[in-house]
Amino acid sequence: MKKILFVVLLMLIAGNVAFADTINIKQFVIKENPFAESEIAVVAVDSAGNIQENVDGVFAFTINGFQEQMKFDKGTAFYRHKLDKSAFFYVKHINDSGTHSMLYYIYKQDGKLRPMHISWLLLAIIPLALILLGYMFKRFIIIAIVIFCIFLYFNHHNGLTVPTFFESIFDGLKGVF
Repeated sequence: MKKILFVVLLMLIAGNVAFADTINIKQFVIKENPFAESEIAVVAVDSAGNIQENVDGVFAFTINGFQEQMKFDKGTAFYRHKLDKSAFFYVKHINDSGTHSMLYYIYKQDGKLRPMHISWLLLAIIPLALILLGYMFKRFIIIAIVIFCIFLYFNHHNGLTVPTFFESIFDGLKGVF
């Protein structure tokens, strides 16, 4: 009787220990794909910026509004679409711990890609600063409007639409609160 009770107790303990912990991607960065020209890689990192090598499997990402199934191997997934010019990349991942999104400007020069993270704070400050300057100095209102139009044209020409612009700002505000 004691042996049966011991075996049942051992099986219950082993059953509780055997449950695997789910892997969540909380932070990620965009880097140039070292194995292919004009392609990028999504790398899962921790808060210190170290690659999370335990991230393996298929994860759903939204890149510039398109749903992509990214296959991670040792913390790295490759985005298999070639970039022919510099562009904005809005990358979003939704999991159990919430929505994680980043806005990047991928600068292409001489066949090399240089991803630059764009903070939501910078996106909010530029238009607000132009409005404030135009309000404070009435003489510069035309210049502020022209600079604002150039800012909008640059963003739209490189793939940052107005809804993505505001979504990036709202996601950043959600992260603050």
